[in-house]
Amino acid sequence: MKTNVDEYLDDNINNIYNLKADVDSEKYFGLTKEIIENISKEKNEPSWVLDIRLKALELYDKLEDPTWGPDISYFDINKIATYIKHNVNEERSWDDVPEDIKLIFDKLGIPEAEKKSLAGVGAQFDSEVVYHNLTEKLKEQGVIYLNFDQAIKEYPELVKKYFTKAVPLTDHKYIALHYALFSGGSFVYIPKGIKLDLPLQSYFRLNEKGAGQFEHTLIVVDDDASMEFIEGCSAPGYNDLNLHAGCVELFVGKNAYLKFSTIENWSRNMLNLNTKKCYVEENGKIEWIMGSFGSKVSMLYPLSVLNGKNSKCEFTALSFAGKGQNLDTGLKVVHNAPNTSTIVNSKSISKDGGICTFRSNVLVKKQATNSNMTLSCESLMLDSISRSDTIPVNTLENNDLTFSHEASIGKISDKAIYYLMTRGLSEIEAKALIVQGFAEPISKSFPVEYAVEMNRLINLELEGTIG
Repeated sequence: MKTNVDEYLDDNINNIYNLKADVDSEKYFGLTKEIIENISKEKNEPSWVLDIRLKALELYDKLEDPTWGPDISYFDINKIATYIKHNVNEERSWDDVPEDIKLIFDKLGIPEAEKKSLAGVGAQFDSEVVYHNLTEKLKEQGVIYLNFDQAIKEYPELVKKYFTKAVPLTDHKYIALHYALFSGGSFVYIPKGIKLDLPLQSYFRLNEKGAGQFEHTLIVVDDDASMEFIEGCSAPGYNDLNLHAGCVELFVGKNAYLKFSTIENWSRNMLNLNTKKCYVEENGKIEWIMGSFGSKVSMLYPLSVLNGKNSKCEFTALSFAGKGQNLDTGLKVVHNAPNTSTIVNSKSISKDGGICTFRSNVLVKKQATNSNMTLSCESLMLDSISRSDTIPVNTLENNDLTFSHEASIGKISDKAIYYLMTRGLSEIEAKALIVQGFAEPISKSFPVEYAVEMNRLINLELEGTIG
């Protein structure tokens, strides 16, 4: 095993996100029945998992690309390393993780965050999880937090009860691709009445050029339970196209609460085609917090299905698109029961010709009387060549509801920049201060360490040093 991390750090001390490790590995390229069977054999999976993979392969070959959103017709699965097997085991101690891989996670701050503010951590490097741990206290309370591949082996009946039930194989072409190739990810089960004081976090690092990552995250928060889950994602920049096609399935029980936070900092050669969906039962609540940075193209629209009366969805998100980026993001919500509510606060920033698109698709069913929806979308453009769009689709099947949707697009004020510069700030510092003020309602929704992370990413975007 060899590494160029130390040499790379010497030249890029200020950009920890672009670290690379040269790690011995076996790679599969493309998508065939033989590759899928080899992946399943490598993981020693039960036959029912292989059946899902092969059915997904058939669907991927039949389904067409999305007819809306950014153009991705240039994507060729045969040029993607769809499975990467490193000669590394999953460890329970950071001291046992190979030094060159551990160094990258150290620089990203994952081990330090675990010590200070997390109840458990999973760390995935390309296709496989290299570290996974949960505090003994939570294990004793019956909390399950495992890498998804391991959960299939240890809790097969529990996994089968929920796996593919929120996001079916037929959802769209790239979720079929995910189910054919899924590897790694996390499985979480919070028993009835258990309330976590500290978050769990999984971090997904894509290291290899021309590679794909297909992790599967499945979280079940049982009745009267609560938790926060933090998902981090990043990758170094390459000239080759990379792909992220992960999947998140969430289930929130009666009187339960789940806060699902994500900071994505993919490189500018990444297609981010992630799929997320949550079912919420009576008096339950799902809270989405999302920060989208990096990636060449993103297509991401978390779906919340409010199945129980008095169930709630809150969605808070920030997207930042720079040169060469097209971030097509938003949310979908289905109100299936009375007294359900949705609150959306979405912001986007675009510069240097970047494109931000916010899509919302709200369906209020006939039986969802006395429902309440509030959608707010704000966009800030830092120049005249960038673009921002808001595309709402609302289907309201009853009249006994309250609905509001407001959207605004503005440019950064030259007067405000000039004023701040007269007070001793540089132009970059002045822009950063204004942009951070615009983003502050989003960043404050994250824990302190991740709010700092978001401000750091904003500064790097303004400097043009990401990806």
